Amino acid sequence: MPAHDPHINGSLFQRIKDYILAEIHLGHWREGDVIPTEQALSKQFVVSRMTVNRALRELTSEQILMRIQGSGTFVAQQKYKATLIKVKNIAEEIKDRAHTHRSELLCLERCKANEQQAKQFQVNHNHMLFHSTIVHFENDIPIQIEDRWVNSEVAPEYIQQNFHAITPNEYLMKAAPLQGADYSIEACNAPTEIAELLAMTSKDPCLVLNRTTKSMGRIASVATMWHPGHRYQFTGQF
Repeated sequence: MPAHDPHINGSLFQRIKDYILAEIHLGHWREGDVIPTEQALSKQFVVSRMTVNRALRELTSEQILMRIQGSGTFVAQQKYKATLIKVKNIAEEIKDRAHTHRSELLCLERCKANEQQAKQFQVNHNHMLFHSTIVHFENDIPIQIEDRWVNSEVAPEYIQQNFHAITPNEYLMKAAPLQGADYSIEACNAPTEIAELLAMTSKDPCLVLNRTTKSMGRIASVATMWHPGHRYQFTGQF
């Protein structure tokens, strides 16, 4: 196949990025460690140095790597560690309160990304996504509806999980180590279907957390989590 094929080059340079990110997240390469040279990576992946250079340049611009002329390429200080609000597992939160958690799986399916989702996940139209909807209960009282979309390339075994035994958060933190997250919290009235699932009226306020997580340089998941405003509060420490 010709080396100038843009699909091949894109796939190869992404493979190199994924490999470097995986080595960092697995702890094989730590902050300040020098990574293999362009020549070594070029030989390892059987690609041109131009393809390797593109991967390293992108990771440098994302502040994952730091390049020092004449010295090499190093793992940069991962600044997100000090700036992220902790992404918690709701089952553990409930357990910490000495209460009982259980969940009901309402939906678990494969879907092709529509135009809006493709833009959100930074993938091609019709890219395969996984979708789940779960109601979480604390002592048999519903406290959260979790509606989540997951990038199939980042967590390919998501669809096979038993979400009665494990939460999506617990699985994703192992399968796709957290690199960063964007979130927003808003108060709004619950749609009728949400209100019914949370055992509240449509006039009762909900606290809605919208969160996008990133892993290995890609968007891993986009989740919307609905909470009854009179039964839930967000807390955190800085």
